[in-house]
Amino acid sequence: MYTQEGNWDIVGNNIPVFFIQDAIKFPDLIHAAKPEPDCEVPQAQSAHNNFWDFMYMHPEATHMFMWAMSDRAIPRSFRMMQGFGVNTFTLQNARGERHLVKFHFTPELGVHSLVWDEALKIAGQDPDFHRKDLAEAIDRGVYPRWRFGIQVIRDADADGFDFDVLDATKLWPQELVPVRYIGELELNRNVDEFFTETEQAAFCTSHVVPGVGFSDDPLLQGRNFSYFDTQISRLGVNWEELPVNRPVCPVMNFNRDGAMRHTIARAKVNYWPNRFAAQPPATADEGGYVDHPEEVGGVKVRAKSHKFRDHVSQAQLFYNSMSDVEKRHMTAAFSFELDHCEEPVVYERLTRRLADIDLGLARSVAAMVGGPSPAQSPRQNHGKRAAGLSQLEYVPERVTIASRKVAVLVADGYDSISYGAVVAALRAARAIPVVLGPRRSPIFAAGEDRHSAKGLMPDHHFEGQRSTLFDAVFIPGGRESVDALAKMGRVTHYVREAFGHLKTIAATGEAVDLVGKAVQLDGVRFSADSDAVLSYGVVTLRHPKPESLREVVQATKNAKHFLDQLFWSVSQHRCWERELDGLAAQVAY
Repeated sequence: MYTQEGNWDIVGNNIPVFFIQDAIKFPDLIHAAKPEPDCEVPQAQSAHNNFWDFMYMHPEATHMFMWAMSDRAIPRSFRMMQGFGVNTFTLQNARGERHLVKFHFTPELGVHSLVWDEALKIAGQDPDFHRKDLAEAIDRGVYPRWRFGIQVIRDADADGFDFDVLDATKLWPQELVPVRYIGELELNRNVDEFFTETEQAAFCTSHVVPGVGFSDDPLLQGRNFSYFDTQISRLGVNWEELPVNRPVCPVMNFNRDGAMRHTIARAKVNYWPNRFAAQPPATADEGGYVDHPEEVGGVKVRAKSHKFRDHVSQAQLFYNSMSDVEKRHMTAAFSFELDHCEEPVVYERLTRRLADIDLGLARSVAAMVGGPSPAQSPRQNHGKRAAGLSQLEYVPERVTIASRKVAVLVADGYDSISYGAVVAALRAARAIPVVLGPRRSPIFAAGEDRHSAKGLMPDHHFEGQRSTLFDAVFIPGGRESVDALAKMGRVTHYVREAFGHLKTIAATGEAVDLVGKAVQLDGVRFSADSDAVLSYGVVTLRHPKPESLREVVQATKNAKHFLDQLFWSVSQHRCWERELDGLAAQVAY
């Protein structure tokens, strides 16, 4: 934040807690997550022996690895991630009273994730998926917004909780400390040059302004040192003078010289006090930064209080607060990760750790990875739940499909009326329809003269963009078009894969039969006449065009109903009922 009192950096994460309590363990954490040193594999993965060995050997990581194995770890978009300051900072009011604070950013679009199979495929199909998604939304004027909130605890109340409020492996349950939303963050411009404005941006937890301070959070103390030191190593001693890092307000100091010095200082002295009385330090009355006076008593030791030693209660709280579908995903995530650990001691010990959290979870994972099934839980689950932990609590209050990408599949002979109506409605709702065809050259509508008409230019051909890169699929009718699409294996794969990934699929006219044959599941109902039908996230309208003047009014109502159902289904992000009822598992995507 470029404030009138200097830069304030809120350095955060999309998860509110961290793996370790002691900052000195951070190099070990990074080493454990990196490729194993004997063979330099696996790259950019946590699914290996060293990582999960570290997780077991550091019980304080239990809460964090539950978050990491949840859907939070595979966000649909940067624009749909929550942000958390993680550490405990302080705020001081005008009366000099200090409060402890945690920072929150909650996305206006809701909190949404990919599904695992989809995430694996996107990593190979388009590694720049997230960057493109963010830049495209901003360029189109669908600006990402987050509500900025704070959780505040008075200094005097800090000891009244059954957890230590300075422990970075713990969150503050919202039932105990509500989030107060006090502002908004909007991203409304893309950078002009990535390297200078993004790659060289250097955030630092120690960059605060008057009124904001540091608590005794031990992990924060380490970050205040290490972040500053890291930026010196990365960008040089004068990194704070780079344009993206330089405050927009005047800053008076006696920093001089060093590699890549940018500022030219006009002064004879570079110290204080000096004979010119130049640049004295600002006092509190002049708006300068002043530490909060704090009384300290007792013996200072490098040790953890007893509250720091409870590593299970909040891990249980998080798991208990998940929806059924999120619990399924966590079971699958642990099963995937530990399946890649070849040493039995690693996955067997970790399944025993999971028994501390939930016996059913531990037994399910043990059965999948070949570990012994725990007979009982060493620690009884307390059964408590908390608000604000499940992603399903963050579906937008109003129906919106703004910035959602919809793949529109067409071939020669498509129905231009249903195509035009749906695409226009999507654009009016600020969604992003993307036309895909068998080729990226003109596609002609039914009845269109292919010698004189310009045709429709698709944005991509079917092999250029896969279903994983879209939020929904729409196929307009048109007999010739549908017959051609039905003969293309990629189109059938598009529908089946999107269905398996729980996405909305919509079709009109003859395309209803194409979708019905591709899905081939008895649980899904399809439109049989002029009534629109929504079933398990599949929206169909068999006869979108009226056959007589009397049917025009009714057809208009039917079309509106189709669009309403389509928009509502897309706004819900996924059809989780499809997975819970076992439909997605029957699709070989």
